[in-house]
Amino acid sequence: MRIDAHQHYWKIARGDYDWMGPPVAPIIRDYLPADLQPHLKAAGIEKTVLVQAAATLAETEFMLELAEREASIGGVVGWIDLDAPDAPAVLKRLAGHQKFRGIRPMLQDIDDTFFILAEHRVAVLEALPSLGLTFDALVQPRHLPVIAALADRLPELKIVVDHGAKPFIAKGVIEPWASDMAALAQRPNVFAKISGLLTEAGADRSAAALKPYVDTLLSAFGPERLMFGSDWPVVELATTYDDWWRVANELTAGLSEAGREAILGGTAARFYRI
Repeated sequence: MRIDAHQHYWKIARGDYDWMGPPVAPIIRDYLPADLQPHLKAAGIEKTVLVQAAATLAETEFMLELAEREASIGGVVGWIDLDAPDAPAVLKRLAGHQKFRGIRPMLQDIDDTFFILAEHRVAVLEALPSLGLTFDALVQPRHLPVIAALADRLPELKIVVDHGAKPFIAKGVIEPWASDMAALAQRPNVFAKISGLLTEAGADRSAAALKPYVDTLLSAFGPERLMFGSDWPVVELATTYDDWWRVANELTAGLSEAGREAILGGTAARFYRI
């Protein structure tokens, strides 16, 4: 089964997408399941993982409502306030939804690199494994040692690094990102997504420009801990869904059939219980 392990839907009138502004003007419009269906059909993708795009509980509820009506949504990764006194109760309530699969704090937007390691926040995350929930790490290269520390603190927690931690592809910089990713991959509870890379690539959006970074991820994690994600509709800032699907297939063409199947669906199916 092919799975897009990272996509978004949003409705602008909801009003809580605080990150939207002039730099992302081309994608400031509604994106809903009917818009994605032609791309999923063209790629032969059966299920997706719908990921939060706003730091509000209301948006998580919005996504779960969509998931109830849309069969192609295999799982939802939402947001909770880790500082709220009722955070554990909120998690337990959300875990009761048949498609809720995990949480994603928007760490890349938080100035404090070590935010997630605060004791009271780690205490909330400690409940995730027993609830069958996972942790999406929306991070930048500066966070990789922090995620390694989190993985050590909570070895039962399944963590996936979104967008390969957004390496500096446009600048041609690969270190210390590559070394930090290799070190992080030593933790067996950590996975990574091959997603969001073209939007980091600058003017050269070819498979050749991405290859050193994807090869680093393959070497560090192996196909069994890597998953394809479109990051649609954010990917439209760089290219089309269909073109990214073509590039991703080109970048994984040299793998065994089992390896390709893992990246294009199998890993996500295991990680998110789809």
